[in-house]
Amino acid sequence: MLHFRLKLLSICAIAFLGWSSVSEGRVVRFEVASRQEILNGRAFGLAGGFEKISGKVYFAIDPANPANQVITDVGLAPRNGRGEVEFAADFFLIKPKEPARGNAALLYEVSNRGGKRLLSFFNLATGSLNPETEADFGDGFLLREGYSLLWVGWQFDPPRRDGLMRLHPPSAASSQGPIRGLVRSDFVTASEAFSHSLADREHIPYPVAEPNAPETQLTVRDSVEAPRQVIPRAQWQFARLEKGVVVPDPGHVYLQSGFQPGRIYEVVYVSQNSPLVGLGPAAVRDVISVLKYDGAEPLGLSRGAISRAIGFGISQSGRFLRTFLYYGFNRDEQQRKAFDGMLVHVAGGGRGSFNHRFAQPSRDAHPFMNFLYPTDIFPFADLDETDPDTGLTDGLLSHQGAAFLPKIFYSNSSYEYWGRAASLIHTSTDGKRDAPVPANSRIYLFAGSQHGPAGFPPTRSIGQQLSNPMDFRWSMRALLVAMNNWLTAGIEPPPSRYPRIGDGTLVLPERLGFPEIRDVNFSTNLHKAYRVDYGPEFRTKGIVTIEPPKVGAAFTMMVPSVDQDGNEIAGIKMPELAVPLATYTGWNVFNAKSGPTNELSSMVGSYIPFPRTRAARAAGKDPRRSFEERYASREAYLGLIASATMELIDQGYLLRQDMPEIVKHAARHWDFQMRGAAD
Repeated sequence: MLHFRLKLLSICAIAFLGWSSVSEGRVVRFEVASRQEILNGRAFGLAGGFEKISGKVYFAIDPANPANQVITDVGLAPRNGRGEVEFAADFFLIKPKEPARGNAALLYEVSNRGGKRLLSFFNLATGSLNPETEADFGDGFLLREGYSLLWVGWQFDPPRRDGLMRLHPPSAASSQGPIRGLVRSDFVTASEAFSHSLADREHIPYPVAEPNAPETQLTVRDSVEAPRQVIPRAQWQFARLEKGVVVPDPGHVYLQSGFQPGRIYEVVYVSQNSPLVGLGPAAVRDVISVLKYDGAEPLGLSRGAISRAIGFGISQSGRFLRTFLYYGFNRDEQQRKAFDGMLVHVAGGGRGSFNHRFAQPSRDAHPFMNFLYPTDIFPFADLDETDPDTGLTDGLLSHQGAAFLPKIFYSNSSYEYWGRAASLIHTSTDGKRDAPVPANSRIYLFAGSQHGPAGFPPTRSIGQQLSNPMDFRWSMRALLVAMNNWLTAGIEPPPSRYPRIGDGTLVLPERLGFPEIRDVNFSTNLHKAYRVDYGPEFRTKGIVTIEPPKVGAAFTMMVPSVDQDGNEIAGIKMPELAVPLATYTGWNVFNAKSGPTNELSSMVGSYIPFPRTRAARAAGKDPRRSFEERYASREAYLGLIASATMELIDQGYLLRQDMPEIVKHAARHWDFQMRGAAD
C-alpha cells in the first residue's frame, strides 16, 4: 500500500480553549467535557490519586505538508480560510492528579472498534467504556505503576452506541462534486435471514449511492476460493425486513429467498462521500507528539510531564499500529518521534483498511469471515523482502526512517498462526527460511493460547471443543514493565520466543502430527493470505478500482509444532502449559449451530482435558497420559507450577508480584478437573 517515502516539515503549536495557534498544521485545542476524580481520590501507591478527563480534540493540518500527503485523498478534503483540513476526535485520559508523582510515561491504547480494553487487559478488570467502580479498575496495576492512560478516536464508523471513541473527519470531494467509488460487503449468516447490513457487524455502513449502477451485483459461494454465483438483480434489493415489511434502506441488502447459513454472500455497489480515513493515524500521531513535547494545560499536563509514549493495540488495534508504522506516521511534522515503544498484540501478519478510499476499518480477516479485504497483504516482516511471485520488494518498517523507529514487541497467541498469517512476520513468503528480525523488535508467541483468553471454568462457544482459557495477560504485564525498562534504562528485554523453521518448531499444517483424540476433529483448512490485486492505483493512491479483487496464489503459512500431547513446543509457556492438565490449541472447529463444521472457528482455540485416570485413558483410547500418570498429588502438581512460575520470573516473562495469583488459579484449575466438571 502507498509507497510514499515521507518528507516532513515543521509544525506544531497548540491552542488551548481560549487562545489560538499560528503554526502550520496543528492540534488546535482540547475541549474538556468532563473531569472527575477516580474512586473518590483513592491513592494508587506512590502515584497517588488519579482523575479522568474526556472531551474532543480539534485539528487543522496543512494538506501540502509532506507529512500529510501520505493520507489518502487529503488533497480532496474541504479547507478552511487558511487552506487547512479541519477535523476532530474524541479523547479520554486517565492520569495522576499530580503528574510529577507518575512515571512520566503515556500508555496509549488504540481503541478497538471504539472501545477501551486497556484496564481489563492489564488490570484484570471488568470492561467499561467509562470506568468508575473498583471492579472497573481491577487490581490497579497500571495506576500503581504510574502510567497516564490515553484513548483518542481514530475510526469514523463504530456502532452507534454512547461511549465509543470516534474520529470526526471530512469527506473527499472534487470540483465535479462528491467522490464515488466501489464498496464491497460480504457476510455469512449463522441462521436463515432475509436482510443484512452492508457494514461489518454493527458498524455504520457506506450507503448505496446508485442502486442500479452497472457494477452492482450480489453473489454467493461456499468457500473463499469457490466460484461466485451471481444472483439475478430482480431477486434482491437494497432494503431491510422490518416486522415482516420490506423497507427501502441504502445500508442493507434484502434477498427474496433468504440468505442461507454457512454460505458467503458478497455485495458490490457504488457509494459516495468517502471520509478521509487516514486522518485517524494522523490524529493519533499529533496528540501523542503534543502531549509528549509540549504538554496540554487544559489536561493538567505541563511541558515535560510526559517524557515517553508507548502504543498498545489488541487485534484490530494491533493491526492499526502495524499500518501506522508502514506508512511512516511515527515521524511528526516537526521531525520528532511520536511513539517510543509499541506493544503490538495478536495482530498476526495483518494490517488493515485504515488509509484508503472507502476503507472499512472494522473489516479484518478470518478463516470464515471477512474475506479478501486488505488485511493480510504483503509486506509482513519488518525488513525488506522480495516476493518471488510478484517481484515486489518491501518491508513493514521500510518507510519509517531509522531515527523514528520505536522499540516494538510483537506478541501473538497460537490462534494468529491459524487465523491471522502470523508466521509471515518472521519467515520468507515462500516458507523456506526464517526472516531476520531487527534489533528494535522482539517477537513473542504465547504457546497454546487463543486470540483472547476464554473465561474459567471454560465453556463451549462457537467451537466444537471447550474454548481455550490460557491466560497470558500475566506475561503481558511483565512485557510492559520490560518495555518501560528498555526505554528508560536501556535494559534489554527478554529475548524473542517464537517458532522457527530452522529448529523444526514451525511446520506446514499438514505436517503438524496432532494426536488422534476421540471426538476431536482437526482441520488444516487455516486462514490464508493471498496475493490480491485491488487495481493499479491501490498501492500508489489508495484507490480500489477492482471489486471483488483479483486473487493470486496464497503465501506459505506455517504453524507451531506440537508434542505428543498436542501442546506447542516453542514460545512462552505459561505455567499451566508447562505443567499441563489439558491440550491447549489456537484452533477450534465450528459447531453445527455456528458455522461449517469443517472450518476453523474465528478467534477461538480449544481446551481438551487429559483423562483423569489410567483406566479412563485406556477406555477412551486416548494417546495422552492421564493425570494420575503425570502427577503424584495436588501438592506435587502445585509444586511444579511454582517452579515453572519462578523460572519465567527469572527469565523476565512474569512478575514476582503476580506469582501468588498464578499459583492460586492453578489450584482452582486442579480442583475443577478433579471434580470432573469438564467431562
